[in-house]
Amino acid sequence: MTLEMRDKCERCNSLLSENAIAYICVHECTFCKPCTEDMKEVCPNCGGELVRRPRKQLNT
Repeated sequence: MTLEMRDKCERCNSLLSENAIAYICVHECTFCKPCTEDMKEVCPNCGGELVRRPRKQLNT
């Protein structure tokens, strides 16, 4: 099972690249860093904790 890497913040609609700093809850609701901070790291949809979304490994 893989994460759904959503491409925009669900609160402000700012674009999020695959490797952007973003935050998700257990249901994969996705938010940008400023919105996450404003919401005190709590998902407004489920009330769950928002944690930093893992980024894809960059090929070097």
